Amino acid sequence: MVGTQIRFGDGASYELLMGEWSRNAGADFLDWLKPPPGLAWLDVGCGSGAFSGLVVERCAPLSLLGIDPSEGQLNFARGRGLGPEATFKTGDAMQIDLPDNSVDVAIAALVLHFMPEPLRGVSEMARIVRPGGFVAAYTWDIEGGGFPYEAMHRAMLAMDFETPSPPHPEAGNADEMHRLWTDAGLENIRQRQISVSRTFRDFDHYWQVGVLSPRLAAVLGDLAPDQLALLKDTTRSLVPEPVVLRASANAISGRVRG
Repeated sequence: MVGTQIRFGDGASYELLMGEWSRNAGADFLDWLKPPPGLAWLDVGCGSGAFSGLVVERCAPLSLLGIDPSEGQLNFARGRGLGPEATFKTGDAMQIDLPDNSVDVAIAALVLHFMPEPLRGVSEMARIVRPGGFVAAYTWDIEGGGFPYEAMHRAMLAMDFETPSPPHPEAGNADEMHRLWTDAGLENIRQRQISVSRTFRDFDHYWQVGVLSPRLAAVLGDLAPDQLALLKDTTRSLVPEPVVLRASANAISGRVRG
């Protein structure tokens, strides 16, 4: 199933699955980035608008445009009521519908590994950012075991179930991210790791949320009841008690040459 396309079409389900993770990681990311107020932002692959909301709350943007291929996600983002400075529209990270040098900062939050061609996506972000502006991202370190629902995926591997992967899981690797930013011509590159945690009420709460993942749904729908029960028990054995799960992402920022 490697290479199977993973789509997030339901903003409400994505919010339950990733909203808290995204906000926790995004807050850490913004504390590190330290952008000045009054900037024009582009949120590439904005999804349900979890990170966009953080930008509006914490960074006093002049404007924020969120783009995403999913209208369902965009509708959820619009429903957040983030104010007149925030707008959301359908967009393609491979061909951003903005002129050159038109925003101050372009961010890809938890989306770099979903881009069909990460270098092209980063280069597009660099194209539309003004000289001296920021191009930045943070991405789950999937290959390093940093995905929030890693326990479920480890259970599937233990049972020889193959799960679909994003097009470029390696894009969450710190060295690979540095290569992408360098090849896109960005300067003053900085990097750091972000570690976050999330507390679930109990294992059943973790399971109910985790099965909303399209990566898991692609497998679960084909399992017999006894297989599903065994997978759940195997996952339970890998989840700590109390149920506090940790995840890690790699972050990067660079400047467009002035």
